[in-house]
Amino acid sequence: MPPKAASDELENRVAEHSEHVVSPKIYAAVLAALLIGTWSTVQAAKIDLGPWNIVLALGIAVTKMTLVILFFMHGKYSSRRTKLVIVSGFFWLAIMLALTLADYTTRHPEPSRSQFSSPSQQIPS
Repeated sequence: MPPKAASDELENRVAEHSEHVVSPKIYAAVLAALLIGTWSTVQAAKIDLGPWNIVLALGIAVTKMTLVILFFMHGKYSSRRTKLVIVSGFFWLAIMLALTLADYTTRHPEPSRSQFSSPSQQIPS
């Protein structure tokens, strides 16, 4: 193999495996967004929204998680196969959450033991 062809092949292999360099400005913007998300989570915990508190908290958490995966874990600049693995992880998480919710919604609430004032009263079965 001539030296020119060997150096071209080496350059192709190096370019194939080189990492994408992210600007420090992007990292600073993502850090600021994560800090704002953390502040928003704390503020949302102070407000009583009833059953919507968990929806708001999970929405903020998913947004922060997405930023971490895309920029700090370089998911945005990864190959298609790595992106497929990331999406399949979210799909698996959705399956687990759906199964957990299905189990939770089919359970009947148990009576509280504090409802009974004396030990002589029996808990209904």
